[in-house]
Amino acid sequence: MAPQREWFEKDYYRVLGVSETATAKELKSAYRKLSRKYHPDANPGDAAAEERFKEVSAAYDVLGTPEKRKEYDEVRRLGPAAAGFPGGSPGGGTGGFRFQDGADLSDLLGGLFGRAGRGGGRGGRGPHRGHDLEAELHLSFDDAVAGITTTVHLTSDATCHTCNGSGAAPGSVPHRCGNCGGQGVVSDPQGLFSLSSPCPVCGGRGIVIDDPCPTCRGTGVERRPRQVKLRVPAGVDDGQRIRLKGRGGPGQNGGPPGDLYVIVRVSLHPLFQRKGNDLTLTVPITFPEATLGADIAVPTLDGSPVTLRIPPGTRSGRTFRVKGKGVVTPKGTGDLLAMVEVAVPSKLSSAERKALEAFQAASVGASPREHLGV
Repeated sequence: MAPQREWFEKDYYRVLGVSETATAKELKSAYRKLSRKYHPDANPGDAAAEERFKEVSAAYDVLGTPEKRKEYDEVRRLGPAAAGFPGGSPGGGTGGFRFQDGADLSDLLGGLFGRAGRGGGRGGRGPHRGHDLEAELHLSFDDAVAGITTTVHLTSDATCHTCNGSGAAPGSVPHRCGNCGGQGVVSDPQGLFSLSSPCPVCGGRGIVIDDPCPTCRGTGVERRPRQVKLRVPAGVDDGQRIRLKGRGGPGQNGGPPGDLYVIVRVSLHPLFQRKGNDLTLTVPITFPEATLGADIAVPTLDGSPVTLRIPPGTRSGRTFRVKGKGVVTPKGTGDLLAMVEVAVPSKLSSAERKALEAFQAASVGASPREHLGV
């Protein structure tokens, strides 16, 4: 991406609220937080929020790509003086800029702005990749474990369905801009050299639309509800992101579309919880079962019960592992971790009370609290 003139004016780090030494993870976190806050879907009819959302997206579009960020930092370091703007002197900018032996001023400025010096050449607005988008998908616990083909619904910018992105009304076609000759830029002489800027007639597109599309008003983009079909792999976990390449925002001037990232939200299960690829389950047992031992049936996620052998003298809180009854993912299959919990009845029948009193009377030996010393 060629550096833009507005890079001198806009501090994208300040837009995202991060320092210039922020890591890629910190940049992404700041962008996601701000984009959720100012997203048009969350602020319907709020023009200020929509403008802020565009500003945040533009900032992350530059800083979120290592190559663009490096180029942006370099342009900001050189400062306006490097371009001969008011307030600086060529050859002595705030960033310590100086001409090397044999350097050509017009070549230098042409490279800096991605445009041509006195020698001419093409410039303007080239193809730009569309923005990446995010959407949430809510799944049941069972569907997340088994995998499912479903549809995610979102409202976003998309290629205009009326003009197919051309911006021209049906039956008409754009024509080459006569002011810039279709280059999208015009030259501004600056003494020994010249600077190029976007053509004021065509806005840098190189084309003029005499009869704009009534749906998108000549932009080639419209905001509309969309349905995107996707296959959710088996074993997807809560918070996991699924990337759908090319299903994000539309590209500009022939650029490719962005990607769509679907964030999966998994609901809780009434019995099971998930720990990695393992499933955990709390299994109540009676005092006689814990003391004497027993074979008990426990449920599994696939609906087929398994028999769990409880040895005599089992303590409450002991965990038993059932191999292969966890979550199946491409990286492997987990286990079922069944933790037994001795159930203490809140009410006793007279027969139960007499039996327990007889057991207490017959109990001999050291107290289980003897080690406490009281």
